[in-house]
Amino acid sequence: MALINELEKQGNFLFKYRGQFPVVLFILAIPFIYVTEDVNPLLAESYTFLAIGLSLLGFVIRAYTIGTTPRGTSGRNTKEQVAVQLNSTGIYSMLRHPLYLGNYFMWIGIVYFTYNWCFVVIVSLLYWVYYERIMFAEERFLEQKFGQNYLDWAKTLPAFIPKFSSLNKSDIPFSLVSVLRREYSGVLATVIGFVFVDFFRNYFAGDDVLISNLSINILIVSVFLSLILRTLKRHTKLLNEEGRS
Repeated sequence: MALINELEKQGNFLFKYRGQFPVVLFILAIPFIYVTEDVNPLLAESYTFLAIGLSLLGFVIRAYTIGTTPRGTSGRNTKEQVAVQLNSTGIYSMLRHPLYLGNYFMWIGIVYFTYNWCFVVIVSLLYWVYYERIMFAEERFLEQKFGQNYLDWAKTLPAFIPKFSSLNKSDIPFSLVSVLRREYSGVLATVIGFVFVDFFRNYFAGDDVLISNLSINILIVSVFLSLILRTLKRHTKLLNEEGRS
C-alpha cells in the first residue's frame, strides 16, 4: 500500500476512535504525577490558574467554532468523514482545523495541571502525531469532494496556527444553543480530568483529603448540568435548531 493511502487509512481509523484519546491521556498521567516533585504552594497556585486558563481557551475556540458552524460542514461529524458544504468563513477563514486546536488546549490544560513539563512536551508530540494523521485523512476527503475549491481555500491557510489577518466574519450568527447541545460532554470530561489529576496528586502525597470540596462541588455541578442538557437533547426539541448540526 502506498504511503499516502496508508496515512489516509490510519487517519480514518484514528478519527473514528479519537474519543478514546482522553482515556489514554489519563492512564499516561498517573506515572508522571507519581514522579513529579512537590511544588511550592504559591507556584502551584500559579500553575493551576494557567492550566485552567489553557483549558478555558480551548473551550472558547471550540465554542466559537461550533456556535458559528452550519449543518453539513466538515468537522461536525463524529464517526466518519462527512461534508455537504465547505465552511470557509468565521474561524475557518483563519485556520483549517480549529476544533482540533481547541481540543489541544482543553487537554493540555489538564496535562499542565500535573506540574510536569516533560509530560506537557510528550503529550504535545503525541497529540501532533495522532491528529496529523486525522487531519491528513480529513483533507484528502475534502479535496476529493470539493476539488479545486478546497485546494484554493486550503493553500492560503495554516492547518493549526490561526492567521488572524485573514479573518472573514461568519455567514451565520453565533448560537449558544448549539454550544450547549454539542459541548456539555467535553466540558464534563475536562472537569473530570482536573479532578482525576488532583486526586492522584493528593493520593501520592499521602494527604488525608484526596479531593477538595471545591473540586467536588464543581464536579457535581458539571454532572448535573450535563444530565440536564443530555435529557433536553434526547427527549425534547428545546435544543433543536434549523440549519444546525
